[in-house]
Amino acid sequence: MVDLTHLLAAASLLAVGSGAVQDTLQRLPEGATVTVAAEHAQFTLADAVDVGAQLIANIDDPEAVNAQTICPGYQAYDVFHTPHGFSAILELGGDPCNVYGTDVHSLTLEVEFQDTDRLNIQITPSHLDASNASWYLLPEELVPRPTRVPGASKSHSDFSVTWSNEPTFNFQVARKATGEIIFDTAGSVLVFEDQFIEFVTSLPDEYNLYGLGERINQLRLLRNATLTTYAADIGDPIDSNIYGHHAFYLDTRYHTFDELTGEQTYVKASETDPSQHYISYSHGVFLRNAHGQEVILNPQGLTWRTIGGNIDLTFYSGPTAADVTKQYQHSTVGLPTMQKYDTLGFHQCRWGYNNWSEFADVLANFERFEIPLEYLWADIDYMHGYRDFDNDQYRFSYSDTKVFLDQLHAGGRHFVPIVDAALYIPNPQNASDVYDTYTRGAAKDLYIKNPDGSLYVGTVWPGYTVYPDWHHPEAANFWANELVMWYENVDFDGVWYDMGEVSSFCVGSCGSKNRTLNPVHPPFILPGEPGNRVYEYPEGFEISNATEAASASAASSSQASATESPSTSTTTSYLRTTPTPGVRNVNHPPYVINHVHTGHDLAVHAVSPNATHVDGYQEYDVHSLYGHMGIRATYQGLMQIYPEKRPFIIGRSTFSGSGKWAGHWGGDNHSRWWSMYFSISQALQFSLFGIPMFGVDTCGFSGNSDEELCNRWMQLSAFFPFYRNHNVRGAIPQEPYRWASVIDATKVAMNIRYALLPYFYTLMHNAHTTGATVMRALAWEFPNEPSLAAVDTQFLVGSSIMVIPVLEPQVDTVKGVFPGVGQGQLWYDWYAQTTVDAEPGVNTTIRAPLGHIPVYIRGGSVLPMQGVALTVRDTRQTSWALLAALSLNGTASGQLYLDDGESVNPESTLNVDFTISQSTLSVSVEGDWREANPVANVTVLGVSAEPLLVTLNGQQVPNKYDALSRVLFVTGLDRFTNDGAWAEDWILRW
Repeated sequence: MVDLTHLLAAASLLAVGSGAVQDTLQRLPEGATVTVAAEHAQFTLADAVDVGAQLIANIDDPEAVNAQTICPGYQAYDVFHTPHGFSAILELGGDPCNVYGTDVHSLTLEVEFQDTDRLNIQITPSHLDASNASWYLLPEELVPRPTRVPGASKSHSDFSVTWSNEPTFNFQVARKATGEIIFDTAGSVLVFEDQFIEFVTSLPDEYNLYGLGERINQLRLLRNATLTTYAADIGDPIDSNIYGHHAFYLDTRYHTFDELTGEQTYVKASETDPSQHYISYSHGVFLRNAHGQEVILNPQGLTWRTIGGNIDLTFYSGPTAADVTKQYQHSTVGLPTMQKYDTLGFHQCRWGYNNWSEFADVLANFERFEIPLEYLWADIDYMHGYRDFDNDQYRFSYSDTKVFLDQLHAGGRHFVPIVDAALYIPNPQNASDVYDTYTRGAAKDLYIKNPDGSLYVGTVWPGYTVYPDWHHPEAANFWANELVMWYENVDFDGVWYDMGEVSSFCVGSCGSKNRTLNPVHPPFILPGEPGNRVYEYPEGFEISNATEAASASAASSSQASATESPSTSTTTSYLRTTPTPGVRNVNHPPYVINHVHTGHDLAVHAVSPNATHVDGYQEYDVHSLYGHMGIRATYQGLMQIYPEKRPFIIGRSTFSGSGKWAGHWGGDNHSRWWSMYFSISQALQFSLFGIPMFGVDTCGFSGNSDEELCNRWMQLSAFFPFYRNHNVRGAIPQEPYRWASVIDATKVAMNIRYALLPYFYTLMHNAHTTGATVMRALAWEFPNEPSLAAVDTQFLVGSSIMVIPVLEPQVDTVKGVFPGVGQGQLWYDWYAQTTVDAEPGVNTTIRAPLGHIPVYIRGGSVLPMQGVALTVRDTRQTSWALLAALSLNGTASGQLYLDDGESVNPESTLNVDFTISQSTLSVSVEGDWREANPVANVTVLGVSAEPLLVTLNGQQVPNKYDALSRVLFVTGLDRFTNDGAWAEDWILRW
């Protein structure tokens, strides 16, 4: 190993982390100072710079006006029908209410049957010009609209649309096959103002909705909740808006079915009987609108409110959840990008790897304890002054970077650095403060502006910063070029794109007149600094580690006492604004969404709403798109670096369609059991949104993890597509080799994951080509079991693997349900390879001591597998195996997709189909990818009797049969497949 100890030289700046975390970034106490290094002081921003107006959310405001009670609604006129829909003019039905904006007097309604399974309803102002188009219309070059396919018509649609003017304009969307109304605005008024839109639909009793992200919540949405959507840099609070914007929901409805009459009757999930048969229908709804918005759920229905834009609704008919997600992706947001094979390996990161020597130690420890490791990640510790595209030359010099990364790559491993959304702006009075990236962008005038045309200057980790304006025609090229130039010095294998909400640690253009203070320190104490030591531990830590927990609690109390500000009792005075006709108040709109940041001010911890883009759009109208467009520019840059290789990007702030370019991680979560629990629902949400490459910071980001939590979490995350361990600066280390039991637990789970990498890769390819999901809710895979509608404590990987993790401390059992057993579905224990004895709809108690994660194989599955190695490269050089789990009638099927694992357009591919029927396994091969490794063995579960003879293409092969477990193990197949496992079709009989 290359000696990297000389890289321990002191940093020129204190290490700063990747995202603003609500509970770990503390306000600075009055009078505190922060030093960058011993030789000079750094100016620290006052905490007041990130304090905005004190607003009261409309849903909490006792003075709030209910628009439904005072607004006049609209009347439809001039209805014009075509074979593929109809249009109409909607005129305001009375005196304007101007409740949270200026009423739009005339609207255009367009109803278009775009495909058999897709309907679009759009309502926009009738009079648009250059002065107001940006208020209402979302540019199609940023977010494409779904289009009508040739031949689409009303008569060939799964939907019907009716409307009425009684008492005001309302419409209903129905499913033709059943006559059921799935969207119904009757009994409500349409409100359409320049800064407020509201429409209402009724919903059936005990409805089942999923989606509407991004937030941390249960899988099935609560029926009494306000769901706010506005991209925010915040540390994963529960039930609040966080990083992304996905205005899409899935609605599943269960019915009884009378076989004699064919009559179907809606049924509430709480009133169903697991022994009875039901059918379900699912549909999807997408609102193409990037403005801040809220969906207010109540037991009777849904109220959708936005603070701008238009109504652009698309409906997807399903009828299954799987159909809905495919329709949404194929027609509207695009199919997910295909990931490189090696990205399915394990990823290690932390905020606080301070030099290449520390990275080398991490790598050495993974190898020492024989834990697979594929990617090392660098948080912004590596940066020079936390500036993008520029390494700290003391700790991460380019020469040392080359030495380390060459060694890493030679070992078959990879490297991903973080890149933040904002760019440092140099101090104009310091001639040595040169930042070429800024200078190149400034020369092309590529940055977001203030309304007066001056440069908008916020602040993030480097100090005062500017923001690339993705609306500028040259901005993406500029960003891509910066990545290309940086790659000449840093041979990275992907990009971690962060802070794209877009974040700023101050309100407004706070740096416009203060650039001479740069670089400035953020207005909070960083984790690990005096006054913000990390003392938090998971729930239950006080039971297993009483002494250490007591010590941490005492230290935490002492720290809180030393840093708390004097309390003052004051009466809160709220800023309320009222509409001014023809003038928008974008900084403080009259309708206040329940935005997560203190005071609900949209400018807090973000670029202000009145910041202006080159094409005239204000940030108010496109705020939640910033991260989406930054991801696209990053994708463009990676394609320039290696045009034939698939870009690997993990982004935090996403929008509908970001999956075309990137995966997503769950953001700055917590080392808490509840955070691990919610990770499942968050992952399943992103399955709906078309971003299957999802994972969370395993063992938790904020706070200290502990042995038990990390043990369980390392096993759970092994079944997420993106598998990464990452934590906060100042917390205890939590790499999986830090505790002996975690090493063992990690290996158990990784042995399963790495053996199943071909299965995972095939699932990712199916997602990329068809829109199929990878992680699946039980309710989506078993659509006719109402008792599964709210299950979010277990999940499926594809259709064949079910995981039932332990999600609470101090237990050695877990309860799980086994779907389909009432209809004869078999489930096999992964470890024992025997069938599970379970009853329909009943929680079965499962033994799960620490270090064991219950995993089950669905009967009827054939799983392709390979051996386990410390890198994916070496795993792909091992022999193959098949694991078949027979259904009740002795059948099974599966598939395998292979290529070179990295090419955007592979020259050679391979598709293999596996089918079992009547004690015969048939392997059908199509494609020209050459797979040199042989098949070593086949294991068949559920074989009812010992076979007299087992043959491969007619030749007898060795086998063993266990009568107790009913497992057939066929060996020695490598002698017959030494030209490659899938060189030709073959048949195994028993």
